[in-house]
Amino acid sequence: MIPPPPGPQPLSAQRRCWRLGLVVVVGLLLGAGCVHTALFRDAQGHVVPGSIATMEYAMIQGLPQRLWFRGLNTTHPALLLLHGGPGISEAPLFRRYQAALERHFLIIYWEQRGAGRSFRADIPPTTMPIAQFLRDLDAVVDLVRRRFGKEQVVLLGHSWGTALGTLYTYQHPDKVAAYVGTGQVVDMRAGERLSYDFALAEATRRGHAAARAALQAIGPPPHSVDAMLTSRKWVERFGGAFHGHLSTGRLIWAALMTDEASLVDLVKFGQGNRFSLTHLWGEFSQLDLAPYRSFAVPLFFLGPVRTKLSLAAK
Repeated sequence: MIPPPPGPQPLSAQRRCWRLGLVVVVGLLLGAGCVHTALFRDAQGHVVPGSIATMEYAMIQGLPQRLWFRGLNTTHPALLLLHGGPGISEAPLFRRYQAALERHFLIIYWEQRGAGRSFRADIPPTTMPIAQFLRDLDAVVDLVRRRFGKEQVVLLGHSWGTALGTLYTYQHPDKVAAYVGTGQVVDMRAGERLSYDFALAEATRRGHAAARAALQAIGPPPHSVDAMLTSRKWVERFGGAFHGHLSTGRLIWAALMTDEASLVDLVKFGQGNRFSLTHLWGEFSQLDLAPYRSFAVPLFFLGPVRTKLSLAAK
């Protein structure tokens, strides 16, 4: 007599973990492209009159590029954010750390040509010089001025974005109310040499043989994209890139925890950064803004506060 088949057996702990992991992965993939930006609501849950919170695409110089508009009141001064990189859309990070600005400004988050969800694999490399980015920026500024009735905008640039902001402010003072630079670029060649020297000195001081060997292998600048990334990796590892407990990994995680970013954006982040660096690094790495000394608009440069203050009880 053939025995009946055995009944359902309890899942092992390992199989349960695999099933749970599969469910999580499927859920993440299903929601990977679903992003939104929250509306401004009052205490009763009503949308605040005159506010704006939208994510859009606009045709900028022949290429669809993504823009977010956020502000408690569209009559507030317009502040256009110029992210770093090249090719690193920092819009979710601006939202994560500087969202309070939206109560005082109409904020325009612009994902530049080749960055974030403005990245497309078919972007012609010939359309990636700095001059084209300045034309793109001019088109975005004019779009904001027309749509919201602004005579001028405030520009806030970070890192690579400061190059665009400085050059554009110099060229179009009539359209810029003020320029703000953080992580301001000046002389790229000098900056890259200082970064490399710092990393090599720290590797030597710490007795870090792997870092020292990697840095000696690429030699001092000028660097290719890959060599530059090697230098930057060790600069970050030795504390020369971030303040406090921040790191590239922590910032990526912080971005993914916002409503405005998903796994799709993480993929686009890597694609856009590599594409943009490949086609911009040769020009950007030689940029020197030192000759630009006279501006017709107010300039503000922001940096970390290193002084520690102590208050003595009286």
